[in-house]
Amino acid sequence: MRGHQPGDTGANGNLPLELDGFVGRHAELRALARALDSSRLVTVTGPGGIGKSRLAARVTGGGCAPPDGTWRVDLTAVRDPEFVDHAVVEALGLTDHTTRPPREILLAHLAGRRLLLVLDGFEHLVDACADLVVELLERVPGVCVLAVGRRPLAVSGEQLLAVGPLAEDEAVVLFRERAGRRGVPVADDPHVRELCRRLDGIPLAVELAAGRLGALSPDQLLERLDDRFRLLAGGGRDALPRHRTLRTAIGWSHELCTPEERLLWSRLSVFAGRFDLEAAEYVCSGGGLHADDVLDVLSALLAQSVVAREETATGVRYRMLDTVRAYGAEWLEATGDAVRLRRRHRDWYVGLATWCELDWFSPRQNEVAARIEAELPNLRCALEHCLTEPDGMELARHLAGSLWFCWVGCGRLSEGRHWLERSLEPEPHGEPEVHRGPEPHGEPGAHREPEPHGEPGAHDEPEPHGLPEPGSGGEHARLKALWVLGYVAILQGDTVPALAALQRCREEAERAADPTAVAYAEHRTGCLALVSDDMPRAETLLRSALARYEEIGELNSNVLMGQVELAMARAFLGDLPDAVRLCEEVRRICEDHGERWARSYALYVLAYAAWREGDTARARALLTDCLSCAHTFRDLLGSVLSIELLALVTVTQGDPAEAAVLQGAAAALWPSVGLPLFGSAYYNAPHELCEATARQRLGDGRYEECVRQGRALGREAAVARALGRARPRAGLPAPRGPVRPTHEALGTHEPAASPTRKGGETAG
Repeated sequence: MRGHQPGDTGANGNLPLELDGFVGRHAELRALARALDSSRLVTVTGPGGIGKSRLAARVTGGGCAPPDGTWRVDLTAVRDPEFVDHAVVEALGLTDHTTRPPREILLAHLAGRRLLLVLDGFEHLVDACADLVVELLERVPGVCVLAVGRRPLAVSGEQLLAVGPLAEDEAVVLFRERAGRRGVPVADDPHVRELCRRLDGIPLAVELAAGRLGALSPDQLLERLDDRFRLLAGGGRDALPRHRTLRTAIGWSHELCTPEERLLWSRLSVFAGRFDLEAAEYVCSGGGLHADDVLDVLSALLAQSVVAREETATGVRYRMLDTVRAYGAEWLEATGDAVRLRRRHRDWYVGLATWCELDWFSPRQNEVAARIEAELPNLRCALEHCLTEPDGMELARHLAGSLWFCWVGCGRLSEGRHWLERSLEPEPHGEPEVHRGPEPHGEPGAHREPEPHGEPGAHDEPEPHGLPEPGSGGEHARLKALWVLGYVAILQGDTVPALAALQRCREEAERAADPTAVAYAEHRTGCLALVSDDMPRAETLLRSALARYEEIGELNSNVLMGQVELAMARAFLGDLPDAVRLCEEVRRICEDHGERWARSYALYVLAYAAWREGDTARARALLTDCLSCAHTFRDLLGSVLSIELLALVTVTQGDPAEAAVLQGAAAALWPSVGLPLFGSAYYNAPHELCEATARQRLGDGRYEECVRQGRALGREAAVARALGRARPRAGLPAPRGPVRPTHEALGTHEPAASPTRKGGETAG
């Protein structure tokens, strides 16, 4: 899901949608442009494969976007209506880890803005999308909506634009253009025109036909087309003709496939969104298709445009059009093999999450973050499958808990809490469930595909990777899900559920004699004390947790964050040398292991200490490193804390105007994190000092003007500005000795007890 502003080409330089090869549609383009000029809600409808998304992208990518841009939300991979609002929030680039519902976040962000929101592929989420659109149109006057799907939203004021087949000339141009891409020159001859007419000018059908030109000529395609249309004419008499035609086109391509190609096509339908070769080889092999043959068969499907290949940040990935996937899913159900394939899909992604958690504490941390981001649709599918299987709750807890680094470190607290809470719901019969693992192929009742080659061992299935042993680790997975849930709730500022989860985890871990879970429960309780300004309790709990970690030999990003949190507590209590010692040790361990995320928080504490000691150049260098890393991981808390402290360093170095701009930028980011500076007197003291100094140097009017300038910056612009500043010319004397905030000086009577609502680890 990706948002695009005017002229934006996306993070990887790609256009918002596939605009290359766009053919014809001149009348539809003009009609859609007129509709968008006259209506706040326009819905483009038509069957799958008719070219709705390309038409919408062509119009909205024409450079006449509203002042605040055009933002596309791809809903094709969203299965749960509850996640529609989350999908829109994500597409708009909003990072918010408060307890506010995503709808409230969305409405607050859009207030006063003028933009076009494109909801693409909404047909399976009509009710949820209609509800969202109605509220947006009623409450945000500057928002217009372009909906793209197979059916109307049926909302008052909706203007419909039905997209039909291509005209014959346009279909011929499309056919020849796609044939040319495959190195097959095709003339505009009667055979080609007849073929395009018989395909009713449906773009998907035309492209699939062109995909067969490597083996068949246009006149040979015509000869086969008659039989295939009669054989695969789908739907009843009341079905729309275009639906029958589309099904015919897909079914015809399906019939032209070999048995192995049809088998892989059906099995690939279990993937949600994109997938890679390794996943396809594991999930789709066995039962008549050996893992070693998957690449060759996949290549054949690529050549026929059944599957598309894409270059992404995580390497080469593949995808199927939604209509093609749905057709394959019907065939998979018909084979009786769907249950086995879904279990294999689940097992692959449980294993992937398990290994990614281990790799998080390694030099591959950036790659892990990118990989998990790319695999989220499939991970959600696996989680949903675990939760709907009678014996799947243990795996659901294992998977949701293993993804803690995604929920906490990569800015997905709300989603993580959703899955964690669902996995911890009481089981129907109150009995501990046991994971049985994937069905072996020879198990009674398991489906057996015919062996095309009759080779012994062709049905052998690879062993599942990275999964818990059957029947083992169930209690440990539950305890882990509990402490991760407590951690997430703390970061959202939801104290009562956080304490409840952590206390429950601690009590049950002690009964189960699980020292690891005890250590994590104690650690996260100390985390809560830290952001609640109870520094003595935070120090006691964190030291105890670190001692437990050392006793059991636990070392990972969580453990290092516990040491950073302890350092922060020591710094706030006035012992800067001890805080520096603790963070330098964390920094050394992180550099030895290639860990960057926990290291960034250690750098933050070291920068604070450097500023306190008057070394502003060192403080700036440390904060620049910290901010760059936090932004890479989408850790909004790490980013905003770095910007806050950079503002203080900047005013100390003699540039109060730029410091005020950075404070304004931070102020604009805090609502998406939670309570500014956690409502903590300790965290707030540097902010107050920066503001007081800047106001004194600039005057109130100029200070407020600079703050407004900073507030107007978006997140990307704010980070870029903070990272790209030239070194200031002069400096003010830095304070000597620790800052000891007093409630009187800050205008408060007692430290705020509200914890942070953030998207990264707790200590800054």
